[in-house]
Amino acid sequence: MPAPPRSALAVRNRALETMLADSAGDAAFATTLAKGLIVLEAFGTESPVLGNMDISVRTGIPRPTVARLTHTLTELGYLSFDQDLAKYRLGVRALRMAHPLLADMPFRQLARPLMQDFAASVRGTVSIGLLDGNAVVYVETARSGDVGPHVPDIGMPITVVATAMGRAAAAILPPAEAARFDAQLAADDARQWASFRTLYFGGITQCAERGFCTCVGEYMPAIHAVAAPLHYANSSGRAFAINCGIPAFRLQPGQLEAEIGPRITALAASIRALINEAEPEIIRRAPEPALAAEAG
Repeated sequence: MPAPPRSALAVRNRALETMLADSAGDAAFATTLAKGLIVLEAFGTESPVLGNMDISVRTGIPRPTVARLTHTLTELGYLSFDQDLAKYRLGVRALRMAHPLLADMPFRQLARPLMQDFAASVRGTVSIGLLDGNAVVYVETARSGDVGPHVPDIGMPITVVATAMGRAAAAILPPAEAARFDAQLAADDARQWASFRTLYFGGITQCAERGFCTCVGEYMPAIHAVAAPLHYANSSGRAFAINCGIPAFRLQPGQLEAEIGPRITALAASIRALINEAEPEIIRRAPEPALAAEAG
């Protein structure tokens, strides 16, 4: 059984730390700006309020540097300071940055009614995710009633390798980009890659053969999920997928693959028809020998 996956935020922060170290010799790289953004990304749903020491521990940035960055970000409105706790939380100005990005994906509004109907019919969640490095980020979501312990929301990241959504989004990357992407996943978190790479490549094969892939409790034991590739935007390099998560106790044996999987594939096709997008090409792939050696 694979080891429990690390949170997408933890993997993302680790990748950012690596990027910061790798860019140390780049004269054009704005290190202070990069550190400020890393500080903002240290906040998560499990840690909405952080002190300077908390941020330092999570990011690896020295505490005196963190103190200067949090002061500046507070003055600019990207953080707010809680006087009672003597800690920081994200400021409202940080939310403003999401709107232009979401507005650049108008297909979300067209897809939402179809997603809501689907979610209501299975008593689960239906979400669209956008690939972002080693995470896939929810950009639209619909749910019905009690959906169990996993309640997706816009902006929430989940790990790629351990989820159906991540595997479905990765499945539609162009070949050259896919090879670089897989290598980066292996480098970002060797432990997670070793645990999940077989399931990851298996999910991509499932997408190629059946149009969807499954995640039977690997990410969250209480939630079983299916996902289908949605579309790849060549102009922006954005890869989208759509998933459905259902509490495991609501599913009959075999129902996920026999019923829910084909339905999520059909939903993806309906959304593509609304926005005049072609069905994405999926090329089966397996790990390069070097990646397999790293996993072993």
